[in-house]
Amino acid sequence: MQFKALFALASLVTVAVGAPTDPPPSCSTGPIQCCNSVSAANVPAVSSLLGLLGIVVSPITALVGLTCSPLTIIGGGGTSCSGQTVCCNSNHFNGLVNVGCTPINIDIL
Repeated sequence: MQFKALFALASLVTVAVGAPTDPPPSCSTGPIQCCNSVSAANVPAVSSLLGLLGIVVSPITALVGLTCSPLTIIGGGGTSCSGQTVCCNSNHFNGLVNVGCTPINIDIL
């Protein structure tokens, strides 16, 4: 009987150790951001906001993330973002405007 219990335990450990784990998503420019909206810099409302804030964007077709915050991990089990996940080159006004964004498609668990 002890042999069966030991065998079962060894099987579970083998499965747990052998299970692949995906590395957490990352950006080379900083943390992944979760933005409420992402638009091209040449959209009139976005370009007006950038002008009012004194933010120069080049090229004019750059993507801009608005009202962004770093992506959160809940209990290590998944990610939580109700907007668009992006990597951005620069962050202005504590996440209000992020410039040079690239969308990231990750599974939201």
